[in-house]
Amino acid sequence: MRHFHNSFKPLAAIALIALAGCATTTPAREGAQAETAPEAQTGPAPDDRLNATLWMQQSVEYKATAEAVYALAARRLNEALADKSWTATPDVQQAGYETLPPAIILDADETVLDNSPYQAWMVTTGEAFSGTSWDAWASAGEADAVPGALAFTQAAAAKGVTVFYVTNRSVEVEEGTARNLAELGFPMKDGVDTVLTKNEQPDWTSRKKTRRAAIAKNYRVLLLLGDNFGDFTDDYHGDPEERQAVYDANAAHWGRDWLMLPNPSYGSWESSAFGGDYSLSPEEQRARKLDQLRAWPGE
Repeated sequence: MRHFHNSFKPLAAIALIALAGCATTTPAREGAQAETAPEAQTGPAPDDRLNATLWMQQSVEYKATAEAVYALAARRLNEALADKSWTATPDVQQAGYETLPPAIILDADETVLDNSPYQAWMVTTGEAFSGTSWDAWASAGEADAVPGALAFTQAAAAKGVTVFYVTNRSVEVEEGTARNLAELGFPMKDGVDTVLTKNEQPDWTSRKKTRRAAIAKNYRVLLLLGDNFGDFTDDYHGDPEERQAVYDANAAHWGRDWLMLPNPSYGSWESSAFGGDYSLSPEEQRARKLDQLRAWPGE
């Protein structure tokens, strides 16, 4: 694993950080660590992202899940190639698409590129997300591949499928992103702009439909792969109930031509809990998240 910052080191107190802030004694459970008094704790302040980042970096459970998604994608790709009416983007695919060459669209971050070192840098240093540090990480081109992503995209390219990466990384870091992908071995078709970044064109906003439409003009889009609701539909905003309604309305796509990768670290699922209001302090955001939990009332 390559690293973004020299401070990405294992912390002896990492288990203590995970339990920092717990004020009451909890029942023992498998894998749990003994609670430590707050005054004995060292290192950065508790961070909501710790367990998610550790899971994505260390667990075989994450690797198995990601590889399973890509194994399903390989099967769906073969089905799609055999069915000329198959498209993952019926909302933007134009008449006559059945004769167009095949393509697939993947998000970049946490779909093909693993940014957990950047998340770990924030957790271990106490730094907050910022455009400056994120752009430095993205421009450095040091992300590794998400498990299963490289083999799948290479196999797709070998079948004559053009692989597009539609990412909400900004156009300013496109060069570093494309270099990162190419150095890892991801297919980059000669003579075709296959890395479509936010603001690369005037109407290429964080909502991705316009970029999917640009691809669909010249290709039959077989699959969409991503880790965030917005990688599949522009109707990803709203509260959890509204998002569930959109999810249900697209039930026929999930597991067929829309395939979701796991990302417990960040995404529109998280911000929906506090209405996407990033003017709220971290404490206020956390309070809104707690209000969303469905908790057992206890005995």
